[in-house]
Amino acid sequence: MTHHPEIVAAQPKKDIAFREFVMLCACLMAMNALSIDPMLPALPDIGRDLAIPHPNDRQLIISVYFLGLGVGSLLFGVLSDRFGRKRVLGSTMVLFILSSIACAGAQSFTMMLAGRACAGFFAGASRVITVSIIRDRFRGDAMARVMSLIFAVFMLIPVMAPAFGQAILWIAPWRWIFWALTILATLILLWMMSRMPETLLPENRLRISAASLLRTVGTVARTRSSIGYMLASGVVTGGLIGFILSVQQIFFDIFGAQKIFPFAFAAIAGSMGIGSLLNSRLVSRFGARRLSQTALLCLVLINGAHLGVILTGHETIISFIAFQATAMLTIAFTASNFSAISMEPFAKGAGIASSFQAFLTTALSSTLGSLVGRAFDGTTLPLTLGLMIFGAVSLLIVAWAEHGKLFTRPHRAALRDPEFEAMH
Repeated sequence: MTHHPEIVAAQPKKDIAFREFVMLCACLMAMNALSIDPMLPALPDIGRDLAIPHPNDRQLIISVYFLGLGVGSLLFGVLSDRFGRKRVLGSTMVLFILSSIACAGAQSFTMMLAGRACAGFFAGASRVITVSIIRDRFRGDAMARVMSLIFAVFMLIPVMAPAFGQAILWIAPWRWIFWALTILATLILLWMMSRMPETLLPENRLRISAASLLRTVGTVARTRSSIGYMLASGVVTGGLIGFILSVQQIFFDIFGAQKIFPFAFAAIAGSMGIGSLLNSRLVSRFGARRLSQTALLCLVLINGAHLGVILTGHETIISFIAFQATAMLTIAFTASNFSAISMEPFAKGAGIASSFQAFLTTALSSTLGSLVGRAFDGTTLPLTLGLMIFGAVSLLIVAWAEHGKLFTRPHRAALRDPEFEAMH
């Protein structure tokens, strides 16, 4: 087997190739995108069949999933620190599949929301434990680079997902979107169980106790960079969730562009994939902090310009797609970098730290995103204003986390990509 430089540097297990590792982790994390984005073009049909009275109430099909995701994220990383990554992840994926089957057969709005909450709860494991698996092998800028590669592959899913959902609607009822999700999740589960090694070393396993939980959470809370970047990630991701909740109504109700919605969504989501790929190439040279902080500043400026276009009455579908694609590209530079920075101090207790990170960021982002979604008023103003405000607040939190010193890079070789260091 050929050795990838990052693998040699980080000294992980050698029983899975680096490229397969990236692809598998991307698919595990993509389960959440598969559970959200294909539903977007189907929301009007689901609302009609389940007698959902108000168009904005259809957003709850997405919102309760995020709610379940946040609660589940708090639990499963803790369990994986005790019992191992693979065992916990495999068990929760089975329960996620059963929850998706329940959604496929839902006969009422209440049953649908219950199934979606359960699906989100169990899907929390795929997000948290995958980050823990990556942290088991990498740290610092090396982890940020690997995370960016994974996000670049992962972003292929939301690019294609609405078109995938729309294609199903052309030939079958919306329930088949959930059946397709069930099939795909089953294939990912079989791949993971047959190929992914257990990455948690025996000496890094922790007994589940209130003391260990409080100790790790206390470390997160006392570590300014960790808690600061977690909070900043939650705030800026609130804009992304606000976009997901609003985008179907924006294209259908404002622009009357149902037919091009999957392709426009693909273009906007594709910009995030491009951003993640660029980040994976640049993070070794410039560092996770410099790139993510610059991206936040750009996010504020881009949405400030977009706000000016809206207020002067010049908003069109072209301007909306262009501004949103550029804004999402900048958000891509924050996701993997913020996660890597906040996880830097944790070799032991990575699962607990990842759980707390996922819970905090999901709870915060879903709350803020829901405010943006519920504020939809037939214009693109609430979304654009939300993205600008969230970007500015996130930048202020990062400034606090860094003691006011932005655009710097820690002079700690251990946190840099060993491949990059070896080249210089």
